[in-house]
Amino acid sequence: MLGSLSACSTNSKEATKESDNSVTKVSSNKETDHSVLETNSWFDKNYQAINNLIKENGVNSKGYDVKNKPYAVFDWDNTTIFNDIGEATFMYQIENLQFKMTPEELEKALKMNIPKDNFKDEWNNSDGNAVNIDKVTSDIVNDYKIIDQSYDGMNGQKKLAEIKDTEEYKDFSTKIRYLYDAIGDTFSSDISYPWVTYLFTGMTADEVQELTREAIDYSLNLPIEMVTLKSPESLKSEAGQVEVNVQRGIRTIPEMQNLYKILMENGIEVYVCSASYIDVIIPFATEEKYGYEVPTDHIYAMRLVKEKDVIQTKFDTAYNQTQGDGKTKTIKKYIAEKHNNNGPILVAGDSAGDVAMLTDFDDMELGLIFNRNKSGDIGELYKKATDKESTNPNYLLQGRDENTGKLIPEQASILFGKEKATLY
Repeated sequence: MLGSLSACSTNSKEATKESDNSVTKVSSNKETDHSVLETNSWFDKNYQAINNLIKENGVNSKGYDVKNKPYAVFDWDNTTIFNDIGEATFMYQIENLQFKMTPEELEKALKMNIPKDNFKDEWNNSDGNAVNIDKVTSDIVNDYKIIDQSYDGMNGQKKLAEIKDTEEYKDFSTKIRYLYDAIGDTFSSDISYPWVTYLFTGMTADEVQELTREAIDYSLNLPIEMVTLKSPESLKSEAGQVEVNVQRGIRTIPEMQNLYKILMENGIEVYVCSASYIDVIIPFATEEKYGYEVPTDHIYAMRLVKEKDVIQTKFDTAYNQTQGDGKTKTIKKYIAEKHNNNGPILVAGDSAGDVAMLTDFDDMELGLIFNRNKSGDIGELYKKATDKESTNPNYLLQGRDENTGKLIPEQASILFGKEKATLY
């Protein structure tokens, strides 16, 4: 059978025992007042504000109504965890050739809803020539046909290690990952965000979730680093030689594990609203070993159509895309209705895709933003969070160190490859 899932699964229990980079378990809170967070590396102002929010809205507050519980909504990637599990799963899928598509199905998935316009000049090939979806897809599909006929996980006889030594695999792996960045940088998010999910075509939800577990356990043990992928110059192709920089390594965030725990202990419901695919988020968010333990029915993310439990190359239009104003629409349609149509008291995010849900709810008490030195609308919220003249700010800005994946007790962040923290 073409592209069956490989058996090269990482033993997650062993992986989490053997590495300092593995899952961080939340230590038990010794305080008798369960509304108190562990201090850890929160910026002090943020720590105090979140603690007060919990005390004023939690189960021990005067106005608490068990029939109308308050709730919080969190983005996942680069908010609840460090880095992006969708991207990490995509790279793991590429590196282990875990696809269940024919070459024809792959071509359809790669081209789905992508304009034929050239990518931005930043994504020209090594000769400076413009590249578009047709040129890159032609190369990727030709490579995939050869891999399909050669790899023993598909229709051939060669082991994965042998395949990865071939020019075709090097071209395939670089260009399919290059497409992710080129499409995301060139086209609007409603086009680019669903694109990577189409590569799960042919899988079941269980298969995607197992793939994700493998990717999580593998990526938690990788160093946080930037690697450059470059396609072979020697291989004749339509797009020519291209390259892309890829950040590797993900981390759980102890402060966020503890925040989820304390919110739920205090009767404040926790929801996740992510632009990643839903079956990529579910294992990470729900399973005890990863330290977050969100109920499965509290997770909202991208969805594709399924036929007989098999994922199709088609977005499920019964749901909104969970990015931009689609996050707000999702919260109002599926979450607020469970809470007397009230908005969330706390919203957390990190990027332009989170601005809508951070600004659309009048009854939101706090907006928690992780500082990635971004500009645009999210950058304007940074300014609100750092306005010293404001006596009752709605926004909190939290810093982190991108070299370690850890929070730091500042509003500024240390960007990857840098030593000093910067605010904007």
